[in-house]
Amino acid sequence: MSGPVLQMRDITKTFPGVTALSGVDLTVGAGEVHAICGENGAGKSTLMKVLSGVHPHGSYQGEILFEGEPVAFRDIRASERRGIVIIHQELALVPHLSIAENIFLGNEHAHRGVVSWSETHRHAARLLKRVGLPDRPQTRIADLGVGRQQLVEIAKALAKEVRLLILDEPTAALNDEDSDKLLDLILELRGQGIACILISHKLGEIRRVADSVTILRDGRTVETLAVRDGPGTEAGNVSNVTSIASVSEERIIRGMVGRDLDHRFPPRTPYRGEDAGRTALEVRGWTVHHPVDHQRKVVDDVSLQVRCGEIVGLAGLMGAGRTELAMSVFGRSYGSYASGTVWIDGREVRTRSVPEAVGHGLAYVTEDRKKYGLNLIDDIRRNISLASLGSFARRGVVDEHAERRVAEGYRTSMNIKAPSVFEQVGRLSGGNQQKVVLSRWIHADPEVLILDEPTRGIDVGAKSEIYTVIDKLAARGKAVVFISSELPELLGMCDRIYTMAAGRLTAEVPRAEATQEVLMRHMTQDRS
Repeated sequence: MSGPVLQMRDITKTFPGVTALSGVDLTVGAGEVHAICGENGAGKSTLMKVLSGVHPHGSYQGEILFEGEPVAFRDIRASERRGIVIIHQELALVPHLSIAENIFLGNEHAHRGVVSWSETHRHAARLLKRVGLPDRPQTRIADLGVGRQQLVEIAKALAKEVRLLILDEPTAALNDEDSDKLLDLILELRGQGIACILISHKLGEIRRVADSVTILRDGRTVETLAVRDGPGTEAGNVSNVTSIASVSEERIIRGMVGRDLDHRFPPRTPYRGEDAGRTALEVRGWTVHHPVDHQRKVVDDVSLQVRCGEIVGLAGLMGAGRTELAMSVFGRSYGSYASGTVWIDGREVRTRSVPEAVGHGLAYVTEDRKKYGLNLIDDIRRNISLASLGSFARRGVVDEHAERRVAEGYRTSMNIKAPSVFEQVGRLSGGNQQKVVLSRWIHADPEVLILDEPTRGIDVGAKSEIYTVIDKLAARGKAVVFISSELPELLGMCDRIYTMAAGRLTAEVPRAEATQEVLMRHMTQDRS
């Protein structure tokens, strides 16, 4: 077809006390990969929920045209019947069902109420081949990695005769290899005439696969940029695209945050306190076995040190053992402890439980804030106070006025975007949720703070703010362990970087010698 496949005009969506979208416009060409960028809370996911019927017609203002016709979706099934399918960041798969069962769940191949499994498996096999997944249709979802589960979601979308595929942060939890496979598949789908909307904070992958990018800020459309000449940017197809020969990451960032981020990482100033150079945390000979396979070591004889006022990075590929190390040190929250000791300020301490670890001045910001880091149905105030309720209690009764006063202070100082501290945390954007987690542990005043992927899934503006918070903690003399899969942020933030592979430390690299190439060489070192 000629002309755009999708037009969203003057879309406005409000929630009690909050305007999430205000007059947003979006145009997507047929067979185009169209990226949507913006800070957390800019309105990206809300706009897609409006399009897909999660927010039904009548709950928003504005007009949606799909394939030239006005549409008014009452629910997500109505949009799927027209060929619009959304894949959310949190995958909607049933882990104990097979691939085939998940693909056709609610859309079964049945005759007179009886499922035809031969037809189901045959059709599923064709779809798996189309997305490049070698697994059998009978394979359980629980036996697949996250990358392959993403491909199952796309196969599920193709089973619904998708014409417009919406992908919300599809590579947020994937390693580089799985991300590359998924991006290649998106390009293949474009070649088959399927339009894609890609929501992502990873600007490099946007420049790799997108034909154009629309930038949202504070619930409004800032601009649409043509990344390359393609089916979505042909003359007469889209009228509001600014054509730029080569859209740089800096250009996109300026549109997202409304300013230049000349220095994404704050300058590291060495800590000059009286205890500078003193070892705050030391781990000696730490070994942990897998929680199910007790013969397999997930952390193998690891020893490391972190000094007061120092930010020490921990780099490794997925499965290297970084999170397993952090969780097991923090109250033995993962695996089966085998051996090793933890020393705080030169004293050997026991960290056999989370309360014991917290009592010795350890704090851990998990990589999975929604599962382990937050109570999503409670408010900001209570989530911030959870790790230090004793400081708010008198004779066993929590002083709610003091609790609210402290939370309000962090809402202001951490720039948490919410109408009040009584806002439910589950309604916040990812970046603001991460600031709530950090606020909790900052108020607990730990001596050692372990940060596990603290900027995963959040935008560049929020990242910059969190980097500044981390730097200020180190400037106060706190010892910080910084775990990240993004090598540039480790290089930009850390004084030293340890590398891991197959559960073991492979190198300790000082800041002056650290490059992405050096780190990658040590991260892929064979220790078998």
